[in-house]
Amino acid sequence: MSSESNPLTDRPDLSFAAAGVDALLMQFGQTMDPCLPGFLAQLRQRILSELGDVVHEVVPAYSSLLVYYEPRAVRTFDLEQALEQLSNDVPWLCSPWSTDDNAPGQLVEVPVCYDPRCAPDLDAVMALTKLSAENIIALHKGRDYQVYALGFAPGFAYLGALDEQLQLPRMKNPRTHVPAGAVGIAGQQTAVYPLESPGGWHLIGASPFVWFRADKDPMTPVQVGDRIRFYSIDFDTYESLRAEHDGKQAGIKK
Repeated sequence: MSSESNPLTDRPDLSFAAAGVDALLMQFGQTMDPCLPGFLAQLRQRILSELGDVVHEVVPAYSSLLVYYEPRAVRTFDLEQALEQLSNDVPWLCSPWSTDDNAPGQLVEVPVCYDPRCAPDLDAVMALTKLSAENIIALHKGRDYQVYALGFAPGFAYLGALDEQLQLPRMKNPRTHVPAGAVGIAGQQTAVYPLESPGGWHLIGASPFVWFRADKDPMTPVQVGDRIRFYSIDFDTYESLRAEHDGKQAGIKK
């Protein structure tokens, strides 16, 4: 993605592209715009609510919606017209780093332990950024993050945008094993690994927050358009929450 847009942006132009015989891609520019997640979340709900007789599913991404529909029930041109009208009807609201409770999406507060025992790359990040551990932690937890997309692994939420001082390229040699709950940074983004997996992000903390449970509906407690706010916990609290809430959503605040 290109660099982050100005926090107060104009509504991007909408374009359509066919994605197979039963899907349309609604594209809203090409930038990592902090105003888009909330807008796309609202538009997705409107589409499913008002066009549910012909639309099966709507999958959001950074700056697009992929609309799956029944081609035998509606002409592509007519569907595009209906989607464009719904897009125009959804207000373009943007308060990307606001603490305003009326901002789009739910606010989810997530505990993070930045203790060195949970942050194997903290020293390396200090060397690369020329920042102290205290400054790195303060910058990381000092703003709200938008959920831009879900992917890579079940429950993996791409959060942005990081403070410019923390923006680093991915590791040259990715790990083959990253534990569930690890908090990483890479490029403009940060994330909590929901499951044990390979990964190339710089690990600066760990969270007991459970990002994915296959036995729940929805299986992840956050969606595109939500906002994430990290708060610090010490190592003893982290260990206690992990033990106490094994398999549960530890420390979540909504």
